[in-house]
Amino acid sequence: MSFLLFSGIFSSNAQNQVIPLWNKIPDEIKAADYKEKPELKEGKIQSTSQVSIPTLSIFIPKESKPNQSAVIICPGGGYSHLAFDKEGKKVAEWFNSQGIAAFVLKYRLPTDLTMKNKNVGPLQDAQEAIRYVRQNASKWNIDPKKIGILGFSAGGHLAATASTHYDDKVYESAYKVSARPDFSLLIYPVISMENDITHKGSQTNLLGNNPSQDVIDSFSNEKKVTSQTPPAFLIHSTDDTVVIPENSINYYLSLKKNGVTAELHLYEKGGHGFGLGVNDTSKFWTRDCIEWLKANGYN
Repeated sequence: MSFLLFSGIFSSNAQNQVIPLWNKIPDEIKAADYKEKPELKEGKIQSTSQVSIPTLSIFIPKESKPNQSAVIICPGGGYSHLAFDKEGKKVAEWFNSQGIAAFVLKYRLPTDLTMKNKNVGPLQDAQEAIRYVRQNASKWNIDPKKIGILGFSAGGHLAATASTHYDDKVYESAYKVSARPDFSLLIYPVISMENDITHKGSQTNLLGNNPSQDVIDSFSNEKKVTSQTPPAFLIHSTDDTVVIPENSINYYLSLKKNGVTAELHLYEKGGHGFGLGVNDTSKFWTRDCIEWLKANGYN
């Protein structure tokens, strides 16, 4: 699909527009019977599964300021679906209310039916999304050095993978700009693929039923942190039994060990999947997040 069809996307008041991420999807396998399955409520997508054609939904603040920050948002869903409304669109609108541009990434969900190597399909999409926003930053008044990535749950695993594997050459990009996020915001994230702490569904969907230890190690992002890993803001609930807080704790400790700026909030209650916040102390994470962004010069 040609980007020429979307030439109007770059107007300064671009809002809620959706573009295809790729002209040609890398390592694609055509599967005519494999169709995306959106779940709608009052005509609006709540979640979607069987994603094989990735898109970026673009949200630019109405009051666009010079050199603004941008965040690429990866919804969660265990690498089996995407919580597109709660962990995507609503979050983008909240960022816009804070004067931050947002891009919701509808990334491909790993399957052998539509991609040659399902391990790296989502990472290809995340790298290309970062490059795309950086390449076109001036068109939205975005500072190319203030482009971060945010992920919820399994989307947090993808965001952490993008933060630790940004130099991995997993496809040929038309862009010469870096795929390294400038910061990451990891919200109740899956970090590790190690059997004792991973979210089993995410591990199986991404790596298959019997992954080798080498593959597990490669996608256990706490093991891939270096001094060049982007700064991170992490939140988790102590009572999260779906993705246990050791995921965030271990990533934070790796960042600390490597001298990378990091902040971790462990809330007493909140469970898993609370989006922008619902009850208990975890409902204030957005306030903590904005303060962290300001303190680090990202807002």
